[in-house]
Amino acid sequence: MPITRGFRQLVDEAMAQVTTYSVAQIRERLQDPTLQLVDIRDVRELEHLGTVPGALHAPRGMLEFWVDPQSPYYKPVFGDESREYVLFCGAGWRSALAAKTLQDMGMTRVAHIDGGYTEWQARGGPVETLAEQKARRKATGG
Repeated sequence: MPITRGFRQLVDEAMAQVTTYSVAQIRERLQDPTLQLVDIRDVRELEHLGTVPGALHAPRGMLEFWVDPQSPYYKPVFGDESREYVLFCGAGWRSALAAKTLQDMGMTRVAHIDGGYTEWQARGGPVETLAEQKARRKATGG
């Protein structure tokens, strides 16, 4: 079966329809309580490369299920309408597609980071290992 719309076209279409932030824009907002960073990468990527401090891990394959209150997998963290959910992946492609999907589901305060975690690291954004993240969450009760 021939592919009639390739991944690049889908990503470009998503990018045209979702809010995209630069690493610098997000770094300026790291202390903003209305910002919720969402790391949609596979857990193996997080284990190998770390993540952004304070980011919620929501694997791409479960995202729609975690967001939908009607789903048995719903996560209440996604029900806070005062927050803006800013997704990131490795390069910004998966997060653009995921942000577009969440918009299609009705979420209005959703965006993604241009260049993803690769750009985050290249621009010197703070990172933490999964072990550091777990220890911090345990210490803060979050």
